[in-house]
Amino acid sequence: MKSAALLHSAARWRVFLRRRTMFAAGISILLMFVLLAVLAPLIAPYDPILQDGSARLQPPSLLHPLGTDNFGRDILSRIIWGARIDLQIALIGVFFPFVLGTVAGTVAGFFGGIVDAVFMRIIDIILAFPFLVLMLSIIAILGPGLLSFYIAMALVGWVSYARLIRAQILVLKNSDYAVAAVSLGFGRMRIMFRHLLPNAIAGSIVFSMSDAVLVLLSGAAVSYLGLGVQPPAAEWGVMVAEGQSFITTAWWITLFPGLSIVLLAFGFSILGDALGEMLGVHE
Repeated sequence: MKSAALLHSAARWRVFLRRRTMFAAGISILLMFVLLAVLAPLIAPYDPILQDGSARLQPPSLLHPLGTDNFGRDILSRIIWGARIDLQIALIGVFFPFVLGTVAGTVAGFFGGIVDAVFMRIIDIILAFPFLVLMLSIIAILGPGLLSFYIAMALVGWVSYARLIRAQILVLKNSDYAVAAVSLGFGRMRIMFRHLLPNAIAGSIVFSMSDAVLVLLSGAAVSYLGLGVQPPAAEWGVMVAEGQSFITTAWWITLFPGLSIVLLAFGFSILGDALGEMLGVHE
């Protein structure tokens, strides 16, 4: 009995350390990019859009640690400044779908009936189209740019949050504390947003971390296709697109922005996994 208890304690301690390590690693990666974005004017060695014809396609060196692109712009400076745009894409691109989906899912799950049926049919229609195709279609209609990307993400991305919240609300609205709140005469808005939603939102918070990865990669893909951030702005997807013609002769133009995208996405991903374990969402 004592050995079994010791083994159980050791297993729980290993899980605790793993969660702490993953959480710390995820936060550290995100904080690093946040610091790069905030301190970009102070730490970037060059102007990110200033062209220098005499420094075209230079490989990594002491003068340009990550090399230069086909316009002679410093890659390191463009990556540092690009952190501002790509963090903005990841955060804003998640925020609006999160809010819209949370409100829609809460209302649909709480009221049920015709309200729920209407919401679910709308969700079915949106899910009938491939995510990227629908998003690109909306951006093509609205015109290229970040605003069009955010609108497209909000119109397409809210359905995942709505389904998550709706499923939780359907269960929680029959719980004892929800029934007690109704018996005490509390209003519907108070029951939905002060009693049910706080207990249902953990799964959506964890999902938002994974969704940030999807939004970040979608933003880079849209910019790569010329429908997102427009040149000469320093954005990682734009940098990858600009360097594709030089992939065999100047590999550093695409490699380092691509690694930045992967590292930021990795930070969001492991932070989401750690939060999921801490909040018991994956258990």
